[in-house]
Amino acid sequence: MIKLFSLKNAKKDGESPKTGTQKKSSAAQLRIQKGFVILDINELNLPKTCGTEFPDPDDLLTFKLVICPDEGFYKGGRFIFSFKVGPNYPHEPPKVKCETQVYHPNIDLEGNVCLNILREDWKPVLTINSIVYGLQYLFLEPNPEDPLNKDAAEVLQNNRRVFEQNVAKAIRGGYVGQYYFQRCLK
Repeated sequence: MIKLFSLKNAKKDGESPKTGTQKKSSAAQLRIQKGFVILDINELNLPKTCGTEFPDPDDLLTFKLVICPDEGFYKGGRFIFSFKVGPNYPHEPPKVKCETQVYHPNIDLEGNVCLNILREDWKPVLTINSIVYGLQYLFLEPNPEDPLNKDAAEVLQNNRRVFEQNVAKAIRGGYVGQYYFQRCLK
């Protein structure tokens, strides 16, 4: 005979009726787990130029995104971003940093990323997928109007050819001005 009252109390206490213990998951853990289940059934829709890496397979809230643009100024480069999904996700965006030092108007030399949906335009309905596409777009169309690297933005606005040469130097590994960039060609 099933004891409905004991099942109801066990669920209310956050326990599994079979084992007596169950760890409660945060909204972030539940949503990210759901998101990566979706990834497994190919609904995350990562562009062909992007991939994910999980340094700790048990921690789905911390992962890396690798972007390898196949067109534009950054074609042939390999750029790694770290994602840390906090306990207030989806009400707060994940923390995203670029681990690859890059000459880019919207990414500073410390790896901070200027992308509106990571700041003031974040909404809980946005997903990791939204951020991936936003980051990919930054490599296709850098935005000198909202820069973190003001020098790169100024060069892009004033002389696209010099900007393109600077990007090529940086991804091959070399100096742009006084800053040295590690080679990041794939």
